Amino acid sequence: MNKKTVVIGASNNPSRYAYIAANMLTDYGHEIVPLGIKKGEVAGETIQDLRGHPKVEEVDTVTLYLGPQNQPEWYDYILGLNPKRIIFNPGTENTELDKKARSKGIETVYGCTLVMLRSNTY
Repeated sequence: MNKKTVVIGASNNPSRYAYIAANMLTDYGHEIVPLGIKKGEVAGETIQDLRGHPKVEEVDTVTLYLGPQNQPEWYDYILGLNPKRIIFNPGTENTELDKKARSKGIETVYGCTLVMLRSNTY
């Protein structure tokens, strides 16, 4: 089943986990919307400028590749995407955003998108 996934902190640098995840999500048949602050492409998609708060409809999952120290300015935007769930990848764990999301009925997962895809738990 295709789960439209917003990759926050997307990168066109092949050594970054966000890059690997975007490509793997595509390989597994999920539509991705890569958002970041650096221009480029990943998995055949243009990385949209996060600072422009792009409108994205029908979001299933937000997968975070943005450290907790950089997340607060994006809380309202992330929650405003109305995702069904937010995945906090290793290094992005944030109890404040977790609480805000859960209070809006958004599922939160502390896990690795790559491992979830490989283990069929995505």
